[in-house]
Amino acid sequence: MHSRRNLHLSAHLVFAALLSCSLFASALATAQQPYHIVAQWTIGGDGGWDDLHADAAAHRLYLTHGPRVDIVDTLTGKAVGAITGLHGTHGVALDTAGKFGYISDGGGNAVVVFDRATLATVATIPAGTNPDAILFEPATQTVWAFNGRSNNATVIDAATRKVVATLSLPGKPEFAATDGSGTIYDNIEDKSEIVRIDAKSKTITATWPAGCDSPSGLGLDVAGNRLFPVCDGKKMAAVDATSGELLANPSIGDGPDGAGFDPTHKLAFASSGDGILSVVDASKTGNPGPAYPTIESLPTQRGARTMTYEPETDRIFLVTAELGPRPAPTPENPRPRPAITPGSFKVIVVGR
Repeated sequence: MHSRRNLHLSAHLVFAALLSCSLFASALATAQQPYHIVAQWTIGGDGGWDDLHADAAAHRLYLTHGPRVDIVDTLTGKAVGAITGLHGTHGVALDTAGKFGYISDGGGNAVVVFDRATLATVATIPAGTNPDAILFEPATQTVWAFNGRSNNATVIDAATRKVVATLSLPGKPEFAATDGSGTIYDNIEDKSEIVRIDAKSKTITATWPAGCDSPSGLGLDVAGNRLFPVCDGKKMAAVDATSGELLANPSIGDGPDGAGFDPTHKLAFASSGDGILSVVDASKTGNPGPAYPTIESLPTQRGARTMTYEPETDRIFLVTAELGPRPAPTPENPRPRPAITPGSFKVIVVGR
């Protein structure tokens, strides 16, 4: 028989073992679900929104917000200023010199150039119909506006601010991404395809199935040469950026419109309108274990469908507002958007 002292010792050992297991499980859960909401900033104002863009060096966040672009300090959440007098903004791109920014003003069928120091508009360049996604391509120093209703891309020389080409696309373009070395990828939403573009020759060099339906947001792993379109049906695709081979179809939230990629931790992100930020582990490609597992489905807020990822701070910024009930669909508007509560526009900040 054990003595009472030995019984007490055994009990302490069992408790220590259970505590150790509990702490290990907690640490494992934290490692598997690394992100949480760290801040929420009310911006206010009325109207809808679309994409957003972070400038880590300047600690600024550019938010497209109907007929204006709001600029927020990412250290404080305070308003820095706004670019106004626009029509219906969709996206913002920034040059590599730190001097100018470019807005796709879909309602004005134009790209608006602004001075990043003063926020003053310095040029308005006609584009195609409803320019939506926009990016700055560093190798050629060109701006690419992807026109959602004319199925083409307007290419602008940043030095001269002149249109140097209009590239026809096989369907309705959505989000685009560049590797920074002269290659651009763009989702073709209505064809469920991805096109690869040579920015120097301004030609399409490949067209591939997107691997899922109606791709919208697009993440890019430059070092790993992989694309991550996010789609209807609660699916993301992992696609080889050289061959177009479909690698996996991770599960994500419903109604995604934004995507991103963390090159340090090899994580792919999808933000969706149902208020879920999905985190996919792109380092786990099987053998052993499941390929591309979804390791976190973080509740954010309904409507937070667009995002931007800032790798310098490992933070994700999303935007949304308080939404009313969704109207019934009609033949003229089969996908109506819910009413927005005035003054409730906000930024949600997600980090570790």
